[in-house]
Amino acid sequence: MAQNTIKLKKYSDVIEEYEGSGTITPGMLLKMNSSGKVIAHDSAGGNVCPPMFALENALEGKGIGDNYSSGDRVQVWIPYRGDEVYAILKDGENVSIGDELESAGDGSLQKHTADTVQEGISGSGEVPIYGNQIVAIALEALDLSGSSSETVSERRIKVKIV
Repeated sequence: MAQNTIKLKKYSDVIEEYEGSGTITPGMLLKMNSSGKVIAHDSAGGNVCPPMFALENALEGKGIGDNYSSGDRVQVWIPYRGDEVYAILKDGENVSIGDELESAGDGSLQKHTADTVQEGISGSGEVPIYGNQIVAIALEALDLSGSSSETVSERRIKVKIV
């Protein structure tokens, strides 16, 4: 069943307001850039600390389908463990209830893929291992693998922050 809010269950209510850079959709996973503006989290499988999600701009009567434009003040929720978010799943993903989710590098979430390190490879250099990749677990199954044309509303998924 579709929801009309990003915050589905909250044990905390830490909401900040930051200037946005680029188009931001409510439910996107965000990060702060070096200018102090929020952008879509742009590192697939990278660290997410703390998790931040764009909220609908209810202060101006807008819903989860109304994007923020670059330069807008973005309502940002910093959820804690156990909070439930109506997030956005990456197009083409197929997740089941209980699957671990990480950043897809575009503000959406994707199924977590564990990092691997191969020892003994000559010239491999340093391999980053991320300690804060997993953002949430899926609370519902969603299969987007059959098409690449789903709208954002069809890609929304209920998740629990871990």
